[in-house]
Amino acid sequence: MSSKEKWIFDGWVGSVAFNLVLLTVLFTLLLVSLKIGRYPVSVGQIVHILASTPFLNAKRDGTNTVWIVLELIRLPRVLVVCLCGAALGMSGAAMQGTFRNPLVGPEITGVTAAASFGGALGILLGFSPLGTVASAFAWGMVGTAGTLLVSSLAPRSGTLGFILVGVILGALFSALVGLVESLADPATSLPNIVYWLLGGFGSADYRSVAIVAGAVSVAGPLLLLLSWRINLLSLSQTDAQSLGANVTALRWGVVALVTLLVAAQVSVSGGVGWVGFVIPHFARMIVGPEHSRLLPTSAGLGAVYLLTMDDLARTLSRQDIPISLLTASIGAPLFIVFFWRLQIRGWSRD
Repeated sequence: MSSKEKWIFDGWVGSVAFNLVLLTVLFTLLLVSLKIGRYPVSVGQIVHILASTPFLNAKRDGTNTVWIVLELIRLPRVLVVCLCGAALGMSGAAMQGTFRNPLVGPEITGVTAAASFGGALGILLGFSPLGTVASAFAWGMVGTAGTLLVSSLAPRSGTLGFILVGVILGALFSALVGLVESLADPATSLPNIVYWLLGGFGSADYRSVAIVAGAVSVAGPLLLLLSWRINLLSLSQTDAQSLGANVTALRWGVVALVTLLVAAQVSVSGGVGWVGFVIPHFARMIVGPEHSRLLPTSAGLGAVYLLTMDDLARTLSRQDIPISLLTASIGAPLFIVFFWRLQIRGWSRD
């Protein structure tokens, strides 16, 4: 960014103030998300159930429709959506800073395609819901490990080599997903595979919450601790090394943490694209490129954005719209806009 350009909230004070406002917006949106739906629920019922059940050990009544709708269906869903949005927003910001390119996202490691293959394979083989999640998570980690291993065979290729290997392995796993679909029974498993691949949170439960929360609680703080080192990666490799950064180890460490976040997200909701690309751009416009401010803002914006998309997905029609269709319809045009801006101004000036 040039010296004449300023972001909206300059410095730590502005960044903290914006994040407090963002938390308020997120909390309000959480209440709205719990309220809206086919079954009407009042704000008073929401507050009563949320305040009493977890903390005062209120009796859980299996015949209470309001309690079932709120605590067993809507609450785990909105929690998973917020956690996945935060994970994707933070992942995108970390990847764009690590690879010095605003047109990359967490998908470039091959983790999304590999995790999608793992989930589709689990459905084909008749795994339990938990087994399908485990398969998606395991294959997501395998996909990124393969990208790291193959790219390490040609260390001189650097960042470009890593991205190309990720694209190639992503294409390989996408082909394997197609193979799984061709082997699936059209009357039983194939519809489940197709719907899962399109992405959605309709099957979210508290196990899903635990999986994504575990990944976020591990990878999120570590990325924040590495934020000042990610700032160094925004410099040239020579400058970063002269300031004491082990560029290769740091880059692979960030990739591993991002893989953990994205694999957890894909394992519980299927593919949800474009969030990790779009959100960091808006966060950067608001608080600037310094990653100790950028990462938490990207996480908050990601949670708000994905929760808004999920609310639209489950209220625009009588059945859930695959959320990836909504995120892609917004993300693809924005990609064109950002690409045009960067061609005019250049990434080094953004």
